[in-house]
Amino acid sequence: MSGGVAGDGLPDLSEQRGLAAWLPRRLAEESPAITVVGDFMLDGWWSGSIDRMCREAPAPVVDIEHRVFAPGGAANTAMNLAALGARVRVAGIIGRDDAGGELKRQLLAAGVDTGLLCEHQDMTTTTKIRISSGGQVLLRFDDSAGEIPGGALEALAAAVPAAVEHQAAVVICDYGTGVLAEPVRRRLIDCLGRRAPETLVVVDAHDPRPWAGLEPDLVTPNAQEAARLLDLRLPAGPERAAVVTEHGRQLLQSTGARAVVVTLDRDGTVLIPATGSSHRTWARPVTEKQASGAGDTFVAALTLARAASLPLTASLDLAQAAADVVVHHPGTSVCGTDELGRYLESFADTALTADELERHLRAHRSDGQRVVLTNGCFDVLHRGHTRYLNQAKQLGDVLVVALNSDDSVRKLKGPGRPINGVADRAAVIAALSCVDYVTVFDTPTPIPLIEQLRPEVYAKGGDYTPEMLAETEAVEAYGGRVSILDYVAERSTTAMVQRIRNGEGASVSEA
Repeated sequence: MSGGVAGDGLPDLSEQRGLAAWLPRRLAEESPAITVVGDFMLDGWWSGSIDRMCREAPAPVVDIEHRVFAPGGAANTAMNLAALGARVRVAGIIGRDDAGGELKRQLLAAGVDTGLLCEHQDMTTTTKIRISSGGQVLLRFDDSAGEIPGGALEALAAAVPAAVEHQAAVVICDYGTGVLAEPVRRRLIDCLGRRAPETLVVVDAHDPRPWAGLEPDLVTPNAQEAARLLDLRLPAGPERAAVVTEHGRQLLQSTGARAVVVTLDRDGTVLIPATGSSHRTWARPVTEKQASGAGDTFVAALTLARAASLPLTASLDLAQAAADVVVHHPGTSVCGTDELGRYLESFADTALTADELERHLRAHRSDGQRVVLTNGCFDVLHRGHTRYLNQAKQLGDVLVVALNSDDSVRKLKGPGRPINGVADRAAVIAALSCVDYVTVFDTPTPIPLIEQLRPEVYAKGGDYTPEMLAETEAVEAYGGRVSILDYVAERSTTAMVQRIRNGEGASVSEA
């Protein structure tokens, strides 16, 4: 998709950097054809009350009151893709049993094409039933498929060419049950090895190494899977991201991928591309103990966004937002287009006053967290902005972005600016996972705000030195530090606005 402005007046997705509320609907309108191949499961969520203990053993008795079933594993990825607007086709193996029937019924109800979902009478559909009471999961029963019948594997292998042809993307969900063993893996590698350049291949596997020959566009290991790939023990907490980034080249080599995205649960994700800069996202976690499948939602949203030509870093941020949505839901759930749009819209009008912000930061400091402050117009978001905001976040624990008011932007940039009003600018910036708080200032410099908030680090992006900044004296007066971050001149807002006004395409592409 070319750069510039689309016919409906919205920026082309290939140029989109921020997470505007209209973006999920626009992605759904693209409606890319996506196949999900892999391990299809049924998740059960049974809940009830506990009033007594079992007489035979020191175990509680749960009187089951509610039974809910939902597609799990590769089926959950497919359900999320369909909910976000993709045209989804699935290929896998299920049993000709009650669980398989329920799984297929729910996939069909969601609009998923199950024509290549092989049913076999000697196959047991993998089922995972969680027993909970009072919001706490007590036990999980797994009824696994066991050895996959040879005839079922041959049938799935025969279906592979039809499954992957003419698709914008193919997602391989390999959880190690044996469904994607030989001869299915061989057929997938053979067919997708000859894929068209525009066909996206995403591998979400417990062990992505057997798929290295595919040279997938993306692989998405979680922290445990990345640790096994690296043969090391990852530290707990936020330090994991730095260790993963440090070993990024090894992850790329072992998976054969063009980019690796390591999901770190409460610590967000790390993107390691073969070329270009790494990128972080930060999760907005909740205490919900029954949420499951956020990783499937992440993979689905990431795949949809990339298949629709959204830049990779913006796709990552969108996927993180979708995962943040589903962790608020109990059980195995999906994030749909409208819900994701409402979530992004919720960041509108979230700019805090300086006094409100000061109270929030006081609480963060009481927990030993360091505050980073940066400021700017952020009129039309571009790669230079997102890169340096990610860098700024990593200088501390809490990132505050102070936006120039509209009047302030006009004084700085001229009467034709800002392109976007401060409410829109604040909503887009606040939706970035690396940003914790947004505020607005109307003074010639942010010095009064700096003196009130006293950030441990003041970050500035541009071709400056600390000595050139008027803010440096104010920061150093209370013991703070000034940090100068990357500046990408060719991606400046001024240059981007000029290209749009001239009707030109993108000058620099991003994989």
